[in-house]
Amino acid sequence: MRILVCVKRVPAPGSRINITSDALNVDTAHLGFTTSPHEECAVEEAAQLVELHGGSVCVLTVGPPEAEEQLRYAASVGANEFVLIPNDTGHDWDPQRTSHVISEAIVTLEASGEPFDLILFGNESADSGGYQIGVRVAVNLGRGVVNGIKGIEVLENSVTASREVDGGNEVYSVPLPAVLGVKEGINLPRYPTMKGRLASKKAEITFTTIESEPGAQEKVRLHQPEEKISETKILGDGPDAANAIVDLLDELGVL
Repeated sequence: MRILVCVKRVPAPGSRINITSDALNVDTAHLGFTTSPHEECAVEEAAQLVELHGGSVCVLTVGPPEAEEQLRYAASVGANEFVLIPNDTGHDWDPQRTSHVISEAIVTLEASGEPFDLILFGNESADSGGYQIGVRVAVNLGRGVVNGIKGIEVLENSVTASREVDGGNEVYSVPLPAVLGVKEGINLPRYPTMKGRLASKKAEITFTTIESEPGAQEKVRLHQPEEKISETKILGDGPDAANAIVDLLDELGVL
C-alpha cells in the first residue's frame, strides 16, 4: 500500500492562547507546537496498516519552515517520505486555498510515483477545527471520503471504515483509492524509539512550492473569550465547619 497522511502544526494542547493586536492570528511568541492529535493518530494508523500489508507512508504538511519538526516526528514513528509546502505568511491559509495546494501536491506526487491507495486526514485540526480540508481534497480528486473514522480495515479493492454514532456504529465500504478523516482514539500512538529519533534526523524532506491564489474565505477576527476566575472559599476546619456546610447546602437547595 501507498498511504499519504496530511498533518498540521498546531499549538500544544493546554497552552495559553493569546491573540495578536490585530485580532487576526494567534500570538505564537511563547507557544510550543505539536502535531494535531487526530493527525497523530492518522500517522500511527498508516504505520500500522503498512506493517500489516506492506508499503510506504508519505506525510505532507502545509505550514512554516518550522513544521519540519512535525515531519521529523512522523519519521521517528515509521513514515518514509516527507513533503513540506511552505505558506507565504507563516499563518493559516483559508480551507479553499489549503485544499487546492494539497490537491495539486498529491497529483504531482502520484505522477512521479504510484497512486496513493489511501489518503488520511485528521477529522479536524486542533486549532481551527474547520472539518473542511479532507472533504475538499477528496472532491478535488474525485475520490470517496468519510469523516469521523474510528476503525479501518483494508481489503483487496476497498476499505471498510467505521465511525461511532449514537447507539452504535456506522460502517462504510469505500472503493480504493479513498480519503478518510481519522478521529483521535482510533489507536494509541506509539512513542518514538531512540533508533527512530536518530533516523528522523537524517530523513530527507522535500520542500515544494505550489502557486495558488487566496481563497474566497476571509478571516474577519478572532475572539478570545473572557477568562473565568474561580475562587475557593474555606468554610472552616473540622467540626467548626459543620454549620457553614449545612447553610451552604440549604442555599443550594440540596436540603
